[in-house]
Amino acid sequence: MSIESSSEPKRIILLMRNSTYRGQAFYEAAKKLEIDVITGLDIHPDLADYWKVPLALQFDQPDEAVREIVEFTRQKPVQAVLSVDDSASLIAAKASEALGLIHNSSESALAARNKYHMRRMFAEGGVSSPQFRLFEMTDDPHRVAAEVTFPCVVKPLLLSGSRGVMRANTPAELVDAFHRLSRMLTGLNRVPGSTQILVEDYIPGVEVALEGVIDQGELKVLALFDKPDPLDGPFFEETIYVTPSRLPNEVQAAIADCAGQAAAALGLRFGPVHAELRVNDAGPWLVEMAGRSIGGLCSRTLRFGLNNMALEELILRQAVGLEIDSFSRATEASGVMMIPIPMAGILKAVTGVEAAGQVPGIESVEITAKLNQPLTPLPEGDSYLGFIFARGETPGAVETALRQAHQQLDFTIQELLPVI
Repeated sequence: MSIESSSEPKRIILLMRNSTYRGQAFYEAAKKLEIDVITGLDIHPDLADYWKVPLALQFDQPDEAVREIVEFTRQKPVQAVLSVDDSASLIAAKASEALGLIHNSSESALAARNKYHMRRMFAEGGVSSPQFRLFEMTDDPHRVAAEVTFPCVVKPLLLSGSRGVMRANTPAELVDAFHRLSRMLTGLNRVPGSTQILVEDYIPGVEVALEGVIDQGELKVLALFDKPDPLDGPFFEETIYVTPSRLPNEVQAAIADCAGQAAAALGLRFGPVHAELRVNDAGPWLVEMAGRSIGGLCSRTLRFGLNNMALEELILRQAVGLEIDSFSRATEASGVMMIPIPMAGILKAVTGVEAAGQVPGIESVEITAKLNQPLTPLPEGDSYLGFIFARGETPGAVETALRQAHQQLDFTIQELLPVI
């Protein structure tokens, strides 16, 4: 990709929640590229001055957020409006459309954010994906259980990171999962679609994650991650990602083709995409595709081109029209472990970090959970204890290093006393 660059300074709006892991990586990439970043933060306007936020937005009011972005850019024009994660992808698309910037359509952004719309567009586009049914959280779960097939997966429409996703093998498990997810969604009822529940067929097989970018309407695969830990349920907590994939080349090619069909079915035509797929004897199945890059701190595993360009730099270069010399990933194997939360409680102590960091192949150990703060595991939780990063000559060596490092860590979690 080569786009004529300009000597004029570049400026972007970066939309994010204050809880995101991703902000710092984008800030560092922008600084390297001398791009001015305006942060659009999901925060109440009354707190904007206190937090010194230049652009305070409320993501649950997308039309108003778009108006505020357009008004802001009258004084400070921008070359791109980007969302760090799923939370503001629709706002970014609508704002870019209003400002005449290169963007995915708002319909595509919605489909990549809302799992029901995604499933419908996959079905219309002939993409292999699970059969599905849509329900309201107020529906009788016993009736729901009589209308679906087993095993099935119960999931929310809007949450990400496997949050709220549960497998049910029997009608009784379906009823329990439906009630549990309904309780979770009760606090999100301001958001359109947050009161609905998707029930879809469970697809057996190995799971992979594909990181890509849409360039000139074509999907370029940046990395394919194996997920060596089985994700069979009842919850689907992701742990280890390792790239390059150890699947046969013909299987990897089929995965790339499936992901390309999925991006076309959603109408995605520009920017990063992150897809989750299952692979079995029938071939690859598209589980989900998001119009954003990989979550958490996991992008640290990826480097591109001769200069080891970070994923965030690649995304920013494309967004503002700077040259990208290569979409090819660095050749060495790399991986990350997202350290799962084993139980609910208060994190009191962490030991073994230094020992974990000394395991051969380990690049760094980042504990992101804060001491004396509450921990909530999946399916209700939306975070990890931290991340372990490794590099090595082979994917197998990387996986081994990650597991050995994890064994060195010990987390003291004080169980919460029940409220009487």
